[in-house]
Amino acid sequence: MSTNTAIINSVTEGIDNVDISASNSDDTSEVLQQQTCAACGKQGTNLNICNKCKSVTYCNAACKKKHRKKHKKVCERRVAELHEEQLFKDVEPDECPICFQPMPFEAEATTFKSCCGKVICNGCLYGVNEEAFKRGKIQLFAFCREPATSSMRETLKLEKKEMDKGNAVAIFTFGVYYSKGQHGMTQNWAKANELYLKAGELGYARGYYNLGYSYNQGYGVEIDQKKARYYWELAAINGHTSARHNLGCLEKGDCNYDRSFKHFIISAKAGNEISLDQVERGFMDGFITRDVYASTSHAYHERRKEMKSDMRDKAKEMGYGMGRIIR
Repeated sequence: MSTNTAIINSVTEGIDNVDISASNSDDTSEVLQQQTCAACGKQGTNLNICNKCKSVTYCNAACKKKHRKKHKKVCERRVAELHEEQLFKDVEPDECPICFQPMPFEAEATTFKSCCGKVICNGCLYGVNEEAFKRGKIQLFAFCREPATSSMRETLKLEKKEMDKGNAVAIFTFGVYYSKGQHGMTQNWAKANELYLKAGELGYARGYYNLGYSYNQGYGVEIDQKKARYYWELAAINGHTSARHNLGCLEKGDCNYDRSFKHFIISAKAGNEISLDQVERGFMDGFITRDVYASTSHAYHERRKEMKSDMRDKAKEMGYGMGRIIR
């Protein structure tokens, strides 16, 4: 018997005798969930996992502390790998909650509706109120079909209500108001950045994007390019295409061309024209192959087609392109 066969037999010994019927499902589950402490080798079914790399387990805090020095470099390397996997992963586009098409790339082609706390495409807003649009007046909210507010004061009340409920877009909206000193808010960049961070933590990528821009430009904070990059990375992970394009520019400026064009390619495939321009330049300069450029260009045009509709075109023609929320 070969050595490999002996090893396999020793590992699989007894499997044929394991009863995996419903009556013994709890026992089987326990066997499958056996874990080993990285420090002392003790096995168990409910050990503590390393909360950074998620790759090793420990009996208790003492074992974790004992193993820390040995595990530190491996942990840091794995954390970096996990971050890279997240950062360069394609993210599905947001969809309009009415027509279910991918949201338009252009910020002004979408609108936040305070009645229901939804961001919708202007095509759907136009479709609900087509006749009203012709008269230059919006009569109904598109998603909930409630009567539209007649004043900014009423709108602010609804937006404040949504913000108090934890609506990330409403929180972001008030961040914009504070940053610009709009609608009765005193300009306060510190408050704006606080709200941007909260919106980002609640899943609204634009919050992270704007916070990164504040650190990039020094709005309410000291200029800090590391923090700008950090928040733009969080925004990109959450699907913000402009943040990803900015990361591509930062990497290109640092001569990290492989990383730079990874960002530009993902951004272009999501419908960002200026990222596609960068991909084309990369092809012309020899950083990107013809096949990669062709596939990226094809994906870009397909995504733009998915975003296009007659209603959205009509809304743009009617001049309804002043959505107050920039995604």
